[in-house]
Amino acid sequence: MLLLPKRSKYKKVKKGKLTKFEFKANKLKFGTIGLKAKESGVISSRQLEAARQAIVRKINRKGKLWVRVFPDLPITNKPKEIRMGKGKGSVAFWAARVAGGRMLFEICGITKATALAAFRTGGAKLSIKTKIVF
Repeated sequence: MLLLPKRSKYKKVKKGKLTKFEFKANKLKFGTIGLKAKESGVISSRQLEAARQAIVRKINRKGKLWVRVFPDLPITNKPKEIRMGKGKGSVAFWAARVAGGRMLFEICGITKATALAAFRTGGAKLSIKTKIVF
């Protein structure tokens, strides 16, 4: 099941700028081992869900997993072979803006080796570089 907001104030949002580093959500808060973003970027809800599923499969549904990001940014695109102008395109998918240092996933209740393997496969599904923190 893909993540997306139930309601949003505006249907389409301006692109804006990505922040370089995260200073608020950069530490472990819930779990004992976490997957942290090394660089800033945009992660789609599909990538986030793929990473979550990969992690859950590796830990065999033991322990507890927290997802610390939510895709609340609508990404629009225009259909192929459409002339310029005529406004902004329709919403194609939802994504999450991620700053460098942001904690993406946290886990507890499993062994260190299992968590390492799980986060390695989960990190491979994301479009940004990640690192595992304890």
